[in-house]
Amino acid sequence: MSEQAEHYCLRSQLSWRLVTLQALLLAMLIVCLISALCATGFLIVPRDEDHVISIVQGAVARDGKGELILRPTAELQKLRDDTPDLWFLVRDRQGRSLTEGAVPPEFARIGDALDQISQARLGWQMFEDDPRKPPARLKRVNSDAGPVQVLTATQGPMSSVKTALATTLAFLAIALPGLFLMACATFIATPMVVKRAFAGLDTTADEARRIDFRQRGSRLSADHLPLEVAPLVTAINDALKRLDDGYSRHQRFVADAAHELRTPIAILNTRLESLPPGPEKTRLLEDSARLATLAEQLLDIQRFDQCRNPFVRVDLVAVARNVAADLAPLAIAAGYELSLDTATDRVEILGDRAALERALTNLVQNAIQHGGRRGTITIHVGSAATIDVSDEGDGIPQDQRTRIFDPFYRLAPLDRGAGLGLNMVREIARLHGGHVSVLDGPKGGACFRLTLPPAPFAS
Repeated sequence: MSEQAEHYCLRSQLSWRLVTLQALLLAMLIVCLISALCATGFLIVPRDEDHVISIVQGAVARDGKGELILRPTAELQKLRDDTPDLWFLVRDRQGRSLTEGAVPPEFARIGDALDQISQARLGWQMFEDDPRKPPARLKRVNSDAGPVQVLTATQGPMSSVKTALATTLAFLAIALPGLFLMACATFIATPMVVKRAFAGLDTTADEARRIDFRQRGSRLSADHLPLEVAPLVTAINDALKRLDDGYSRHQRFVADAAHELRTPIAILNTRLESLPPGPEKTRLLEDSARLATLAEQLLDIQRFDQCRNPFVRVDLVAVARNVAADLAPLAIAAGYELSLDTATDRVEILGDRAALERALTNLVQNAIQHGGRRGTITIHVGSAATIDVSDEGDGIPQDQRTRIFDPFYRLAPLDRGAGLGLNMVREIARLHGGHVSVLDGPKGGACFRLTLPPAPFAS
């Protein structure tokens, strides 16, 4: 047998899948956007001022008089060859400086005003200044000439690591806020949408929980359901209809068979009565009684599915007396004594008198069949609306006491009973709001106790 599949939350799965889809779409969109901007040169120019400052830092030195000079390094020479508009300004704390290229006058006049600043980026206000003016980069570095301040607006080639880092930061700066907002909206909106879409499904589930197998014609409502779920509800309703049709055919067959059996059983009893007394006649009468009981039990199955008569006040003592009187000849013929014991003269409940008589009849017949054909079968009516039927047979094992009430269950495989009597007793007890249980008999046999709710006092 395969293991039962685990349930999952549709709202959570939808939310996470939507967020994942949104993240992938957003990532693809941003990658395409960044690629397009990079290709056109509008987003990230793979050049930076720090590259120029680093080359100047490696080239700056001092001469014998302590003045700042530039050593002709290979990197500096390559920078000069690659950058026609190269300019930079180097200045130490003593005010000595050197320059190369055409330093813009606005930067040349800064002087020692920024001596205490370790690094800064000097730019222009958008839409008010000339956008062609490049921003300058100022940075204090340690060189062979000591700590110097380098100022330049020239950009050198950016390393691949810096390019990847800058692109990643730009990507995150654009993607994360949007993804966060979309995720919040998804986790808030998706449960609301799913809950609203499945509101009709919750109603249908409540209807399914209220279906009683005794009520025929029950169907689930398909109103206000998503189109994807409606076929499932339709299939369930079709299955319920097929079950109703099959159960109706079954009930008609049971009722017809039971009615057809009653006539030949009555004729058989009449013919058996004419036989001379003896053990064979006794056994034949018992078998005939079991056939009659089986026919009645089959009819009882049908009665339980039909509308029942309103409950009336029933005297359990009177019910017990009638059953004892009807079954006394059968019990005596089987070798028992039948005893009726009542705690009081009258014990009333609200119920169906015929059903209660059938239940007690089944209990007594069960005792006759399984009581070992010895001793006394006792019917005791308690003042708390209980009826005990006890025998002096072998009793019922503990592990069998709950299963014997199942339909068609028999203690012994070769038992000639149909296995319906005790199940019928349990159904009648439930119909009246009570229950039936198995106890140890006072003399070692079995004791079946039918417990029913007492009738309220009449006003």
